[in-house]
Amino acid sequence: MACFRGEGHSDFPASAVFSISFILKYSRCQGAIFWVGGEQISAIGRGICVLLGISLEDTQKELEHMVRKILNLRVFEDESGKHWSKSVMDKQYEVLCISQFTLQCVLKGNKPDFHLAMPTEQAEGFYNSFLEQLRKTYRPELIKDGKFGAYMQVHIQNDGPVTIELESPALGAATSDPKQLSKLEKQQQRKEKTRAKGPSESSKERNTPRKEDRSASSGAEGDVSSEREP
Repeated sequence: MACFRGEGHSDFPASAVFSISFILKYSRCQGAIFWVGGEQISAIGRGICVLLGISLEDTQKELEHMVRKILNLRVFEDESGKHWSKSVMDKQYEVLCISQFTLQCVLKGNKPDFHLAMPTEQAEGFYNSFLEQLRKTYRPELIKDGKFGAYMQVHIQNDGPVTIELESPALGAATSDPKQLSKLEKQQQRKEKTRAKGPSESSKERNTPRKEDRSASSGAEGDVSSEREP
């Protein structure tokens, strides 16, 4: 997972940044503002900014684990000034969440590849479920989000700076093993080919021998490829 650096802006209040694979970067910040096309979409004061990279293997179990971690991680000081004593929930601070598929990047030489990221049409629903779980667990009015799939600008006043990278247990184990990483990539490629063929054609292939169709599409709608724009 790539690291995130907070950039200070004197006109922001204080806060933190996180991310999820679920790969997540979690930053303590004084403030954060999110724009799309020059229009301000969201803003928070002191709290945390979460950059979320959803993997193709993530499930509800990983989602719930990361929500608990985000809300309970002790990155703030207590009333006496003791560091690393209070969570964002303890302090009743705000949370800004932004979906960032580039956190699932795998380098092939010098070229980034994003095939481990969950395809767009699935990831949007997963991201919305993540926000819903955060709002159920914490105060919904304190959970802010960006605009899924948009080209955006995010200004974060990183406090400290403090940035913590979190990974769901299942992903951490898989991506640390090159063989498992290769296996995940092959699984995604098979899923893409299956979606491109459609269920009826796929069933026919299993039951009726036929010549190889070289004209069949090898891609899939919503494919997350190395050409995807950040």
